[in-house]
Amino acid sequence: MPPLLDQIDKNNLPKHIAIIMDGNGRWAKEQGQDRLYGHYQGVESVKNIVEGCGEIGIEYLTLYAFSTENWDRPQYEVVGLMELLVNTIRKEVNELTKNNIKLHVIGDMNMLPEYALQELNEALEMTANNSGMHLIMALSYSGRWELLNAVKNIAHQVKTGKLNVEDIDQDTLQQFLSTSGLPDPELMIRTSGEFRISNFLLYQLAYAELYFTNVRWPDFRKENLYEAILDFQNRERRFGKTSDQVKVKEDR
Repeated sequence: MPPLLDQIDKNNLPKHIAIIMDGNGRWAKEQGQDRLYGHYQGVESVKNIVEGCGEIGIEYLTLYAFSTENWDRPQYEVVGLMELLVNTIRKEVNELTKNNIKLHVIGDMNMLPEYALQELNEALEMTANNSGMHLIMALSYSGRWELLNAVKNIAHQVKTGKLNVEDIDQDTLQQFLSTSGLPDPELMIRTSGEFRISNFLLYQLAYAELYFTNVRWPDFRKENLYEAILDFQNRERRFGKTSDQVKVKEDR
């Protein structure tokens, strides 16, 4: 059998892949190490998967790096994660620019410490003109926060007379989401064997194909990514239609 990469149909790639990078802490515990050790090892997986997505032509990659609920973790872990975030961005931003990758961030940036926010803004500015793959980092993010924030902003538009209630539709809501201007993910991958989406892109994942693997995030590499894409390509995406309707459309 040919290598996994050779089996992938380059004409049927998901345009947007979203990943819940789960299992860093459990992986570290299995290694007899501190949880932060797992997070540091997880950075290697991020670099490997960003490279893999770029190589095969994925246009958008969203990584769930830090949820709003993660702020409730032990203080040492939160501080360690913030320092890891800042150091990683500082080290990798030139590589992103070299590979023409444009960085985006979604989430409640007001909750980030000032030093982390400054580093992020510099990286966003440095990659703003890149025209290759879009790398979206979900930081201090949750789907419920995003929807609540969108509803509040829409209500404010109505209150100030800038928007009529009758004119509100799905497009209106999407304009007020963090992901405004970005396509919805077609494939969502979650590592480490958990079968839930954990408050991640609740609106945007409506028709995404969900792929779950037992592999812990620090062990997740390009071959695992290829497996997920192949699984995606073997599925029938119906969007509420019947199989017969989909086949008729494809045959036209």
